[in-house]
Amino acid sequence: MDMRGHGTTNTKGDIAYIGQLENDLKDFMNVVDPTAPSTLVGFSSGGGFALRLAGNPHQSLFNNYLLLSPFINQDAPTQRPNSGGWVEIGLPRHIAILLLNRLGIDTFNHLTVMRFALPDNAPEYLTREYSFNLAQNYRPQADYQATIQAVKQPMRVMAGTHDEAFHTDRFEEVFQNGNADIPVALLPGVNHCGLILEKNALDAIIKAVDEMNSNNKPAPSPQ
Repeated sequence: MDMRGHGTTNTKGDIAYIGQLENDLKDFMNVVDPTAPSTLVGFSSGGGFALRLAGNPHQSLFNNYLLLSPFINQDAPTQRPNSGGWVEIGLPRHIAILLLNRLGIDTFNHLTVMRFALPDNAPEYLTREYSFNLAQNYRPQADYQATIQAVKQPMRVMAGTHDEAFHTDRFEEVFQNGNADIPVALLPGVNHCGLILEKNALDAIIKAVDEMNSNNKPAPSPQ
């Protein structure tokens, strides 16, 4: 699924307001009405957004959540500097716009605050930068531990041991904390992008989704 601000079907790298992505997903699920059980799978920043949804009042849109090497927070123990060189953040601008938002001023929310290290010949459908609106919406809430504690639907986390963007050996520290006990699986030798490209990683993802769906099938109707 191409979320708004991504792909080739809409304004690249920007959205109209923070919260638009959740509204898009609600509309999508209402129109498509997929057969239950349904699982939302998100990778990297998309994994952070999946966590955002799983910890808010609309979490019942999906029966299960699978987070693939998710971005958590710039201050989380999982975070490497600049996500291992993958992301450049305009921190002064980001902080300035954040402070203006707290004063009720959103005039500058369309400005770019993040750029990704994509080569010049990268495919057109890839997104090179995020505006403040998109960067704030496509991630967990600032209090990510409160978000994790609010998750009620089944959730799993999967990552590779050789991830360049995040300290994946610290995902358990984040997701098995307080009342949370969310399973974390680390795939040996798999790096960040390999998690969605390598056959053994894709097989593990499919298996995890199948297991979650099998555990969440509705009970058969009495005869």
